[in-house]
Amino acid sequence: MLIKELSARIIKDSRGQDTIEVSVNGQKASSPSGKSTGKYETPSYYHSIHWNVHAINSLKIPFEINSFQDLLILEQQIKMKFSFQDAKQFGANALFALESAILKSLAVSQKKELWQIINPKAKKMPVPVGNAIGGGLHSHIPNHPAFQEFLLIPKGKSVKKNVRIMQEIYSKLKKVLKSKKINEEGAWETDLEEEIILSILESYKDKINLGIDVAASSFFRSGIYHYKNKSLSREQQIFYINSLIKNYNILYLEDPLQEEDFSGFSMIMKKNLVVGDDLTASHLERLKEAIRRNSINAVIIKPNQNGSLIEIAELFKFCKRNKIKTILSHRSGETLDSALADYALAFGADYIKTGIATKWREIKLKRLVEIEKELQ
Repeated sequence: MLIKELSARIIKDSRGQDTIEVSVNGQKASSPSGKSTGKYETPSYYHSIHWNVHAINSLKIPFEINSFQDLLILEQQIKMKFSFQDAKQFGANALFALESAILKSLAVSQKKELWQIINPKAKKMPVPVGNAIGGGLHSHIPNHPAFQEFLLIPKGKSVKKNVRIMQEIYSKLKKVLKSKKINEEGAWETDLEEEIILSILESYKDKINLGIDVAASSFFRSGIYHYKNKSLSREQQIFYINSLIKNYNILYLEDPLQEEDFSGFSMIMKKNLVVGDDLTASHLERLKEAIRRNSINAVIIKPNQNGSLIEIAELFKFCKRNKIKTILSHRSGETLDSALADYALAFGADYIKTGIATKWREIKLKRLVEIEKELQ
């Protein structure tokens, strides 16, 4: 495929913040942006979003891309043009949106689905993970829970059934919580304490497994984990998290300790999924260190934490070789781009974290259902 048209512009994400959209031969892709960011993420842009928009618009065209692996040609062009050692220096949001737009255009030119460009033999559909109740940095009310996300992991046998389970429970939670507000990920806001929320969610255990994104770095200061009504040392935090796993049969624990504590992660019980996000930041070297130290057995992968879809593919391959479960994830500031669903199938993700409500989350769930139907 010859790339004849290439342009970039600034659009607004679901939080009303600037993000980048790229068009390639008429096919558009955009990048989300995170609010809860790990310090090991690739910077979103090189100098600024404005610099990256100008840089993309200045890339030399036409040039040819005929396969997923040909994205290496693009990355080489970026390195040469801007004298980078690594194409990711271009900025994760900008590089991801650019590569994603190219793949979308390639799919249209070859009359294929986006996921088929990467892995035409893909069959395994991911299990959706939905943020139902929010706290932490995503909350806008006082006295919110310290944990950032309380997650529904449905037990249905199809994507369509799992989406319905999440939506039904989400709807019921509004009345149970007496909540009138949602946060920027569409999760219900509440001032209830963590264990009360877990008790509420446990009542739906016949239909779901429970998950928590602790996002512990967000409330860790000066060696202490600060909750509403208590402060815990590192050892106390480890004991507390392990007790929650036992008491509420929690399947999924994301970032239960701050992002530097590889050895602390290794002390969290592995009968469930101990998930690295800020700890690993979608980078291979951080992931290798986490595996070497037995810190995790599952990992969040966010394409725009890294930027290069070539490296994202390598992350998934590495995880598969090392029996690490994978969760492809959205961000708090999302766009109406549904490509995450295609990438989850193509890369073989075990789970996909998309949220449950609001149009920015629902469009990805709808695309998952569509793909499932196509595969039947």
